[in-house]
Amino acid sequence: MKLLWKLSREAIRYKKLYIFAILSTLSLTVVNLAAPKVLSSMTGVVERGMTEASLSVILTLTLILIGLYLLRIVFRFLSNYLAHKAAWFLVGDLRTRMYDKLQRLHLGFFHDKQTGDLMSRVVNDTRDFELLYAHIIPEIFTNGVTFLGVLAILLTVDWKLALITCCPIPLILVSGVIFSKKVRPFFRISQKKMGELNAKLQDNLSGIHEIQSFGQESYETEQVNEKNFDHIKAMLHALKISAIFHPSVEFLSSIGTILVVGFGGFLAYHSGLSVESIVAFMLYLGLFYAPITGLANLLESTQQSMAGAERVMLILDTPSDIQDAPDAVPLTDVQGQVTFENVSFSYTEGEPVLQDISFTCQPGQMIALVGPTGVGKTTLTQLISRFYEPNEGRILVDGKDIRNVTLESLRRNISPVLQDTFLFNGSIYENIGYARPDATPAEIEEAAKAARIHEDILQMPDGYQTQVGERGLRLSGGQKQRVAIARAILRHSPIIILDEATASVDVETERQIQAAIGSIAGKRTILAIAHRLSTIRNADMILVIEEGKIAESGNHEQLLALDGIYARMHRIQSKE
Repeated sequence: MKLLWKLSREAIRYKKLYIFAILSTLSLTVVNLAAPKVLSSMTGVVERGMTEASLSVILTLTLILIGLYLLRIVFRFLSNYLAHKAAWFLVGDLRTRMYDKLQRLHLGFFHDKQTGDLMSRVVNDTRDFELLYAHIIPEIFTNGVTFLGVLAILLTVDWKLALITCCPIPLILVSGVIFSKKVRPFFRISQKKMGELNAKLQDNLSGIHEIQSFGQESYETEQVNEKNFDHIKAMLHALKISAIFHPSVEFLSSIGTILVVGFGGFLAYHSGLSVESIVAFMLYLGLFYAPITGLANLLESTQQSMAGAERVMLILDTPSDIQDAPDAVPLTDVQGQVTFENVSFSYTEGEPVLQDISFTCQPGQMIALVGPTGVGKTTLTQLISRFYEPNEGRILVDGKDIRNVTLESLRRNISPVLQDTFLFNGSIYENIGYARPDATPAEIEEAAKAARIHEDILQMPDGYQTQVGERGLRLSGGQKQRVAIARAILRHSPIIILDEATASVDVETERQIQAAIGSIAGKRTILAIAHRLSTIRNADMILVIEEGKIAESGNHEQLLALDGIYARMHRIQSKE
């Protein structure tokens, strides 16, 4: 019930469409209830003997019947279309809300999630809301009104026969409750398995180069086949229960019909029940049991849609660990001073990643972070943008605790260039301009020149309109890095984070990237992570991170003179 209440709050914004759909449904039900009455009246006229007056009555009843059937078409169209329109608008809203929610969740949420599974929730599971709001709820409402209306009419025709008709209903309701409890877990598993299949497909299609390079096509086909049939088996378990439930309901409904026919004949013989009444009863009997026999399909669809709805609401109800404080203020006029005061952080309790980190980077300075892989360098830079919160200590920008400023204003003043450069599937122009959608072509070219990528772009067939492909597949690693640097420069953020900006590039490309970094040095505050010490030797301060702590600090000459960790790293790289 709690889930249903949440779902109803989602649908309330389309109440006008639902109100008109409900009114159309009620009108359709009235028409359906009236038609058998007209037919039984025609039977009564024939039973009493045909006369000239009788023909006139039958003609009138025939015209009324034609009118009712025409109205049925109109009301069924309005009922179905309006309900579908409201339901699909709701699905569209939920998909957008889920996407918006996902992009605002902290990065820790995604550590144990698969992209394909999240995509399945956004696209597939939300589709079940259409099933719920366009089919299940309207049909339950229609069937309920029809059932009560027919029952009232049957009671007026013959109350004894009406009570006999109701005998199988308790058994059907009990079997429905049992069915619901048994089948929903299997539908829930089926939805989960579908998410796993999507995740596997997404993962494999992204890694198609590696699959082909290592000749693992057959192995991966087996893996996909296994995920595929895991979903099918879970669905078949649910359908197996449904296959037992459906004929059981039909059998119980048939017993009711048999009882009515038998007892109706008895009443006709002993009580003089008229043929008109028996015909009316038999006509309404189909309407009476139709909602009940339809219960099987409704319950199956309900359990399937509720299983999907649970997965959707699980995302929408997930709290974001990183939010604006109630009294957060925008960060304005940023100069670029970054200060760490005794900052400690761990992803998992008891396993520290950073311990007691303290330093200050003055506006326009470049601070480099070096050290072995996995010591927390990238994590340190991500703390500045509040992708994670420190367990202890605080981080300040221009003397303001970043927890007391709005996320939007904080991140607007920070531009990252990551080692794993991500470019959107579009043109070079669009990827550079992504940082500032309102930037002019001249500003984009200026940023590209500063990033030393302008000449490369001009040599491409379509220049700035060259399509980069998915994740920048059509560009070299160095070109992608320089496009990312141009994007960061274009934003005019006072703080720039360079995470392995020269990783995996040749010497010439490294020089070009160094020149690009040099063009902004002194103008922006730069925090650079580097394994290649040659790229950061001109940094104002170098922090050597080891085991989550600052082991050494100073400029290039000072650290060489110290003859410690940095000097050892420098000697090793000098021999390469």
